[in-house]
Amino acid sequence: MQFITKKIHSYLDYPVAISLMVLPFVLGLGETNPIAFYLSLIVGIAALGLTILTDHQTGLLPVISYRLHLLVDSAVAVLFVVAPFIFSFEGLDAYFYWINGAAVLLVVSLHKNEAQKPVALV
Repeated sequence: MQFITKKIHSYLDYPVAISLMVLPFVLGLGETNPIAFYLSLIVGIAALGLTILTDHQTGLLPVISYRLHLLVDSAVAVLFVVAPFIFSFEGLDAYFYWINGAAVLLVVSLHKNEAQKPVALV
Protein backbone atom coordinates (compact mmCIF):
# COMPACT_ATOMS: atom_id res chain seq x y z
CA MET A 1 0.00 0.00 0.00
CA GLN A 2 1.58 3.24 -1.16
CA PHE A 3 -0.10 6.36 0.18
CA ILE A 4 2.53 9.05 0.73
CA THR A 5 1.86 11.54 -2.04
CA LYS A 6 4.23 14.17 -3.34
CA LYS A 7 2.26 16.78 -1.39
CA ILE A 8 2.45 14.86 1.91
CA HIS A 9 6.17 14.25 1.37
CA SER A 10 6.75 17.94 0.72
CA TYR A 11 5.21 18.86 4.08
CA LEU A 12 7.33 16.26 5.90
CA ASP A 13 10.61 17.55 4.47
CA TYR A 14 10.95 20.82 6.40
CA PRO A 15 10.38 19.39 9.92
CA VAL A 16 12.73 16.49 9.14
CA ALA A 17 15.48 18.84 7.93
CA ILE A 18 15.08 21.08 10.98
CA SER A 19 15.09 18.12 13.36
CA LEU A 20 18.31 16.81 11.79
CA MET A 21 19.88 20.20 12.56
CA VAL A 22 18.46 20.61 16.08
CA LEU A 23 18.49 17.09 17.54
CA PRO A 24 22.28 16.68 17.63
CA PHE A 25 22.34 19.56 20.15
CA VAL A 26 19.29 18.41 22.10
CA LEU A 27 20.34 14.76 22.32
CA GLY A 28 24.06 15.40 22.74
CA LEU A 29 25.01 13.29 19.75
CA GLY A 30 28.69 12.59 19.24
CA GLU A 31 29.47 10.75 22.47
CA THR A 32 30.99 7.78 20.65
CA ASN A 33 32.31 9.73 17.67
CA PRO A 34 32.02 13.46 16.83
CA ILE A 35 31.00 12.48 13.29
CA ALA A 36 27.61 11.44 14.74
CA PHE A 37 27.00 15.08 15.65
CA TYR A 38 28.27 16.68 12.45
CA LEU A 39 26.79 14.17 10.00
CA SER A 40 23.25 14.92 11.15
CA LEU A 41 23.88 18.66 11.11
CA ILE A 42 25.35 18.59 7.58
CA VAL A 43 22.65 16.28 6.22
CA GLY A 44 19.97 18.51 7.81
CA ILE A 45 21.38 21.59 6.09
CA ALA A 46 21.60 19.71 2.79
CA ALA A 47 18.05 18.38 3.24
CA LEU A 48 16.76 21.90 3.79
CA GLY A 49 18.48 23.03 0.61
CA LEU A 50 17.14 20.04 -1.31
CA THR A 51 13.61 20.75 -0.08
CA ILE A 52 13.81 24.41 -1.07
CA LEU A 53 15.05 23.45 -4.55
CA THR A 54 12.67 20.53 -5.22
CA ASP A 55 9.78 20.79 -7.67
CA HIS A 56 6.95 20.08 -5.22
CA GLN A 57 4.33 22.02 -3.28
CA THR A 58 6.71 23.54 -0.72
CA GLY A 59 9.73 24.04 -2.98
CA LEU A 60 10.66 27.71 -3.14
CA LEU A 61 13.00 27.51 -6.16
CA PRO A 62 11.83 24.34 -7.94
CA VAL A 63 14.83 23.34 -10.04
CA ILE A 64 15.34 19.73 -8.84
CA SER A 65 12.92 17.03 -9.96
CA TYR A 66 10.93 15.18 -7.34
CA ARG A 67 12.31 11.91 -8.71
CA LEU A 68 15.88 13.07 -8.01
CA HIS A 69 14.75 14.20 -4.56
CA LEU A 70 13.49 10.67 -3.82
CA LEU A 71 16.79 9.19 -5.03
CA VAL A 72 18.72 11.50 -2.71
CA ASP A 73 16.39 10.58 0.17
CA SER A 74 17.06 6.89 -0.52
CA ALA A 75 20.82 7.43 -0.57
CA VAL A 76 20.67 9.34 2.72
CA ALA A 77 18.58 6.57 4.28
CA VAL A 78 21.17 3.96 3.29
CA LEU A 79 23.97 6.21 4.59
CA PHE A 80 22.16 6.57 7.92
CA VAL A 81 21.68 2.80 8.24
CA VAL A 82 25.35 1.98 7.54
CA ALA A 83 26.98 5.00 9.26
CA PRO A 84 26.97 3.43 12.74
CA PHE A 85 28.93 0.46 11.37
CA ILE A 86 31.37 2.56 9.33
CA PHE A 87 32.06 5.11 12.07
CA SER A 88 31.66 2.82 15.10
CA PHE A 89 28.71 4.71 16.58
CA GLU A 90 27.29 3.11 19.72
CA GLY A 91 24.28 3.66 21.95
CA LEU A 92 22.18 6.73 21.23
CA ASP A 93 24.44 7.77 18.35
CA ALA A 94 23.79 4.47 16.55
CA TYR A 95 20.08 4.28 17.36
CA PHE A 96 19.53 7.85 16.12
CA TYR A 97 20.89 6.93 12.69
CA TRP A 98 19.24 3.52 12.47
CA ILE A 99 15.83 4.91 13.41
CA ASN A 100 16.09 7.89 11.04
CA GLY A 101 17.43 5.72 8.22
CA ALA A 102 14.60 3.23 8.65
CA ALA A 103 12.02 6.04 8.79
CA VAL A 104 13.27 7.61 5.55
CA LEU A 105 13.38 4.20 3.82
CA LEU A 106 9.79 3.64 4.95
CA VAL A 107 8.60 7.02 3.66
CA VAL A 108 10.31 6.52 0.29
CA SER A 109 8.98 2.97 -0.04
CA LEU A 110 5.43 4.17 0.68
CA HIS A 111 5.64 6.85 -2.03
CA LYS A 112 2.56 6.89 -4.22
CA ASN A 113 3.44 7.33 -7.87
CA GLU A 114 0.89 9.90 -8.99
CA ALA A 115 1.66 9.34 -12.66
CA GLN A 116 0.14 5.87 -12.54
CA LYS A 117 -3.41 5.66 -13.85
CA PRO A 118 -5.73 2.94 -12.62
CA VAL A 119 -6.16 0.15 -15.14
CA ALA A 120 -9.68 -1.08 -15.76
CA LEU A 121 -10.05 -4.82 -15.49
CA VAL A 122 -12.40 -6.04 -18.18
